[in-house]
Amino acid sequence: MADVIIVGGGPVGLLLACELKLGGADPLVLEAATGEERRTRSLGLRSLNARTVQSLALRGLVEPVAEAQWAMLGEFAGDREPAEADVVALMVELLQEGLIRGHFSGLPLLDESGKAEYLMLKQHKLETVLAERAAAMGVRIRQGCAVVDVAQDESAAVATLAGGRVERAAYLVGCDGGRSVVRKRSGFAFDGTPPTMTGRTAVAELAAPGAVSSALRGPGGLVNRSLVPGEVATIEFDGGPDDRDAPMTAEELEGSLRRVTGQDVVVKRLETGIRYSDNTRHAETYRKGRVLLAGDAAHVHSPIGGQGLNLGLQDAVNLGWKLALVVRGLAPDSLLDTYTAERHPVAARVLRNTRAQVALMRPGPQVEALREVLGEVLELPDAKRHFGRMVEGTDVDYAPGAPHPQVGRFAPRLEATADDGARPLAELLRDGRGLVLDLSGGPDDGLGGAVAGHRDRVRVAHAATGDAGVLLVRPDGYVAWAGGRDGIGDALTTWFGPPR
Repeated sequence: MADVIIVGGGPVGLLLACELKLGGADPLVLEAATGEERRTRSLGLRSLNARTVQSLALRGLVEPVAEAQWAMLGEFAGDREPAEADVVALMVELLQEGLIRGHFSGLPLLDESGKAEYLMLKQHKLETVLAERAAAMGVRIRQGCAVVDVAQDESAAVATLAGGRVERAAYLVGCDGGRSVVRKRSGFAFDGTPPTMTGRTAVAELAAPGAVSSALRGPGGLVNRSLVPGEVATIEFDGGPDDRDAPMTAEELEGSLRRVTGQDVVVKRLETGIRYSDNTRHAETYRKGRVLLAGDAAHVHSPIGGQGLNLGLQDAVNLGWKLALVVRGLAPDSLLDTYTAERHPVAARVLRNTRAQVALMRPGPQVEALREVLGEVLELPDAKRHFGRMVEGTDVDYAPGAPHPQVGRFAPRLEATADDGARPLAELLRDGRGLVLDLSGGPDDGLGGAVAGHRDRVRVAHAATGDAGVLLVRPDGYVAWAGGRDGIGDALTTWFGPPR
């Protein structure tokens, strides 16, 4: 019997599995599709914002993801017409220079004040990197295992698979997407707003590729030629798709392109296509007893702005270390309540800003005027900083109003010295333990003794910042507590359970 069943083997489920394994738990991943099925559905590019890149750096995952990105972009440039290859080359240059910070409803958030942390790649390539890491750690991943029912009792959560097989675990996490079986079968409320638009992304051959701009706001909506060779996308504000799952035809895509652009576009061949909408819904809570939700199972919204994947990956790094401590019996079950308390407000803000971005995408002279005004506002340094932090995910604060300004925030970047030498703070968190950070940089002064009962869950490090205080940094990189040495014992018990 596994400690945790993870339903869904996409990026969120795979990263959660890695976090659980790192924390000493035994996860089992159940994925309905096969790897090939997931690859064929991987249309478009996914952006990883600054906070997600910082989180991946805590686990040494930035390097393999960046390698996959550069290899992918190299393939794209070699498979394009000269003019289109220039667009790919420009994107590569912007990424290399660290100028890309994303966009807000298509309005770029370029900033030369500092090198941005931003990665971009197809989803199945990210999944490959995470699956390889999970396999290397010994995580069990079963593909072709569709979960059709979920139940729980006082001792376990139960997943019933198609065919009748049953799997039991202490906890179960639904990472199975916007139409989550786990959420539906477990009775989570999922309220929100219905769709107002239909998005289509397809791999297709156009009779005159140059007739469709790489990015165009047309009279009937939006059209975009992706960096991915052969991919084209449209958005129409028509109330949402009638049938998201019906096979897309060349005629359907052609009709959409003509309505959006006002031109006689001809689609010669369609290889594959998907539909999406701005259906926006949010689970009332992320936990019901032994069943939890993460990623799109907990929140869905428009993909405009690319924040959904980042939101789900951040769910995983927030939940993983907490759930690992609980299933190992090191921390009380109540620690899991902090997951909803911290992540629900973050998702609510993302849902708000994606609704705003959809509104700013609509055609019409009034919206065009509003976009022009907002474009002027975004040239103001404070506004650029505010919107940039919002889309980068670096404005997250898990403890608003805390007496110490760093509590609830991502830990500062600095070099620290532990028992194995001086290293960047991010590297000191790679073993999945928390960190008691003495900012005075001086000798131990009894700090090691104060954390002796938690040595299996935290380590001690020193950084010479001139501050006499102590920070307790969680495994996900956020500061849980700050204060004097006398209070560290209570803080450790609050976040990491009682001492041994």
